[in-house]
Amino acid sequence: MPGPGTPGASGAVDRAFAAALYADPEADGGRGLDTGASLLAADPAADAELRRRGERFLRRAWERGWQPADVVRLVRRDLDETHVRLVAELIATEAVRYARVAPRWHAQLADIAADLEADRKAGTAPRSADRFSYATTALELYRLLLGLPAIEAVGPVPGTPVHLPAADGEPRMLTRIRALLAKAEGTDFPEEAEALSAKAQELMARHSIDEALLADRAHRGDVPGACRIGVDAPYETAKAILLDAVASANRCRSVWSSAFGFSTVVGFEPDLEVVELLHTSLLVQGTAAMTRAEAAQRASGRKRTKTFRQSFLMAYAHRIGERLAAAAEQVTADAAGAETAGTDTGGRALTAGGGGRLLPVLAAREVAVADRAERMFPETVRTRVRGVTDGEGWAHGTAAADRARVTGSGRT
Repeated sequence: MPGPGTPGASGAVDRAFAAALYADPEADGGRGLDTGASLLAADPAADAELRRRGERFLRRAWERGWQPADVVRLVRRDLDETHVRLVAELIATEAVRYARVAPRWHAQLADIAADLEADRKAGTAPRSADRFSYATTALELYRLLLGLPAIEAVGPVPGTPVHLPAADGEPRMLTRIRALLAKAEGTDFPEEAEALSAKAQELMARHSIDEALLADRAHRGDVPGACRIGVDAPYETAKAILLDAVASANRCRSVWSSAFGFSTVVGFEPDLEVVELLHTSLLVQGTAAMTRAEAAQRASGRKRTKTFRQSFLMAYAHRIGERLAAAAEQVTADAAGAETAGTDTGGRALTAGGGGRLLPVLAAREVAVADRAERMFPETVRTRVRGVTDGEGWAHGTAAADRARVTGSGRT
């Protein structure tokens, strides 16, 4: 009997792949998947080789620009939880070979490992009932992985040299921002959420401006980076518009890839961090407000739930965009005025020669971000937004955006 990794085991996997992955599914009426699963189910010695092939498919995905969270998100959208569990296990195993990965990769791998551990402890991990079912799951997953196209890279491929930041922990400002947004998401009082979000946005703007000036004075030569943020159904158009509004207000560019369920955000690292934080918080706040408004509508006899939600979230995204843009302009103007007066955004005295640098520095960073985004996505198109047909949903969404006020005066 051949053992793992022997020619016999490899041959069984090759035959299964030839039937299930590389044959034309229309030509054989879809029977290739059953044939491949039967071959694997009949040969337990092929299991280890089958998993190794899965890890190779993942490595190919990384080399084509994909990251762990992207793959898990796509598998969850297009397949089911047994496939999600299998790809998570393969990712965790494949990642062991890398001594160093970029910070966002590290965070994604940590999230995947935490989900696997939580499922293990709770005993809720989905499992295939038999060998044939497991082989079918693996082949369906591998077929998806095999078909992943090349996409724009947003970080180094694992195994390549990575510059890791000093292990000083998260900046204190970001810790404060996280805490404020968590409180804003958790409160049932709109006025409290408004005040907390306003303070968080003020701190975000100060953090971004201070980082830009520090990089300029230190001649660090920072360049724009990029990250991906999931945009999940339903109502993904409204969610993508909300993310674009948050990105624009924080001097970033957002490009939505609807086919893959994510947007790519381009910007300088401090700005990318606050975009991720603020978008997540506003989406949580908006969804909670929508649920409350919808419940009130149903109580009065209304039944058009889908159109109400669609219009609500579109209005919410539109209004949030207006308010964020106004907030960004105000905070920047206040910071420029403070700099002219010889202080930074926190009221501290600037060093000699620092005055008057803020606006040119910010302008240069915006040009750099635009250039990076255009090089990454030279063929982007704008799409007309449709589907806003519910006046009450629009009115409630606009009101919710006003309650989730994120404009900061720039003053403490």
